[in-house]
Amino acid sequence: MNDLSFGVSRPARKGVLLLHGLTGAPGEMRLVARRLGRAGFTTKSPLLAGHGSDERTLLRSTWRDWLTSARAAYLELAADMDEVYVAGICVGGALGLALCAEFPEIKGAAVYSMTFEYDGWNMPRWAMAAPLIQLVANLPLVRRISFEEPYPYGLKDLRLREMASRASDTLIPGSVDRMPLGSLYQMYRLGRHVERIAHGITTPTLIVHADEDDMSDPRNATRLQAALGGASEILRLDDSYHMVHVDKQHALVAQRTASFFGAPLRARVTAEDPVDA
Repeated sequence: MNDLSFGVSRPARKGVLLLHGLTGAPGEMRLVARRLGRAGFTTKSPLLAGHGSDERTLLRSTWRDWLTSARAAYLELAADMDEVYVAGICVGGALGLALCAEFPEIKGAAVYSMTFEYDGWNMPRWAMAAPLIQLVANLPLVRRISFEEPYPYGLKDLRLREMASRASDTLIPGSVDRMPLGSLYQMYRLGRHVERIAHGITTPTLIVHADEDDMSDPRNATRLQAALGGASEILRLDDSYHMVHVDKQHALVAQRTASFFGAPLRARVTAEDPVDA
């Protein structure tokens, strides 16, 4: 009688592509990455095109450049993984969805603080005038005008807020201090692109948004959910501002992301884990 051999199955190698926001840097994804790592995921946090230097360099990039750099990072991660998921904050979340449209094999997406419009409670009136901004923000002289993100910098956590008020580079090394209007224009263009193609995105999507988001009203989350062609759910946070991935409830954000992406029960991080330093 011939011997019978039974293959021993191994857990699927799961990777998460973590995409930072506009003017941000990979370091801002550190807390979420650390907790996803504890849950058994391999994470990759690339630097988006035009970022990591200064306003002038950022202005030379478009949303298509940002997407190209995100795509390259995805392909590198996918080459080593059995399953790949994407998660990102604001512009990073929109780029993740754009990748889902290109690569329907992506297993799941998490979008933190989706921003179609800068219409949160702390935004100046001119920032809410998206149609006007899109008409003038990319004009040669206007596009170079830049502005600082207003206090409280998307942070409800007082300690982090004070760190950001002293020097943004201390909080997120590599971030750009000011937002050029030309880059804001590109953000709006990306949002419109995602909204146009969203009906064809069937990737299961977790949409995370704070009730008190100071930069983008929660209506941005429901607008995204209404546009998507696949299953989605919204997680509303009651003790955070815009930067949900580093703010007071970042542990909950990471835990729900891990669960949504199918982390094994024995490996799931919990919101009660010790707070990251």
